[in-house]
Amino acid sequence: MIIPGSHTAVLILLVLGLLGWGMWANTFKLTGGKWRFELFCFDFALGMLLASIVIAFTAGSLGFDGFAFTDDLVLAGKRQDLYGFVAGMTFNLGNMLLLGAISVTGLAVAFPAAMGFALIMSILWRFALNQNGNPLVLLGGAALLAVAIVFDILNDQRRGTGIGLIQDKLTIPAADRVKADAVPVKGKTKKHKIGYKGILLSLFAGMVLGSYPPLVQLGRSGENGLGPYSFGFVFAVGVLASTFVYNLFFMNLPVHGAPIDMGQYFRGRLGRHGLGLLGGILWYTGMIANLVAGKVDATARVSGPVNYVLAQGGLVIAALCGLFLWKEYGGADSSVKIRLGLMMFLLVAGIALLAVS
Repeated sequence: MIIPGSHTAVLILLVLGLLGWGMWANTFKLTGGKWRFELFCFDFALGMLLASIVIAFTAGSLGFDGFAFTDDLVLAGKRQDLYGFVAGMTFNLGNMLLLGAISVTGLAVAFPAAMGFALIMSILWRFALNQNGNPLVLLGGAALLAVAIVFDILNDQRRGTGIGLIQDKLTIPAADRVKADAVPVKGKTKKHKIGYKGILLSLFAGMVLGSYPPLVQLGRSGENGLGPYSFGFVFAVGVLASTFVYNLFFMNLPVHGAPIDMGQYFRGRLGRHGLGLLGGILWYTGMIANLVAGKVDATARVSGPVNYVLAQGGLVIAALCGLFLWKEYGGADSSVKIRLGLMMFLLVAGIALLAVS
């Protein structure tokens, strides 16, 4: 299998991972709000599996060591296989909740709330598993992320009430927007409640997404641990298998809109299916880049803080895409812009503190 042998190659790999994890959600936004996230997830999972197979039988089977992806898969322990599969299932549930949040409230809101809370959850797991790290610095980073999430919620509620902001028409279904304008609920509009729905979905997504990294570590640890390419394959199988299970719930009890059936998936345009496949490929590229970068020897490895920043910086890129590429806060007043700036600063500062811990 191919493993980078130089510091520069590892750094390039980590930057590739940063872009994959930071840009994949734009493929869902490119559907223009006309393709339900439940249907997008089928193609997303297929894209992940296809990418895992192609990469496993190329980069995972070439190289001078003579050790192929299939050899690694055969030698891995059954317990590690199970950890990899369950990690894929856990990630998939969190990612589907995140996509549901994006469909309700947008990238600029959903990603900071979900991934910020996921990082806080990772700190709790670190304490639970007695991993190394400066407790004061970890708690300081968690506090900054928590405040950033508070600013994110405040911004979303100001948008939800329509004060100083043009509502992003791509993130809320037309039927819900009509009801929001027409139906008052104790002095507040339906639109306001939709904002809370997006935040709650984001926080639930973060709670789940912050819980799968320990399973990744367990699947790769020990003498019979899975290598990066074999782990990625087992992980992708877990994502695809669980998509059919989770979508029984999401398609029949949707987070917004009416229930849908599988017939709508097969009636979808080829371009929309292609965007879902591309989203899965981009996300998997981000994951495998980070897994392979973690496999290199000490002479090629980048410093821990740089590795962490590049691995977690995708949430900042995704939030910036929501703000500037999709203009989800277009028309915001000065107070919202100030809170947005503070939110982004706190996200970056929180990640930096966790990196040096």
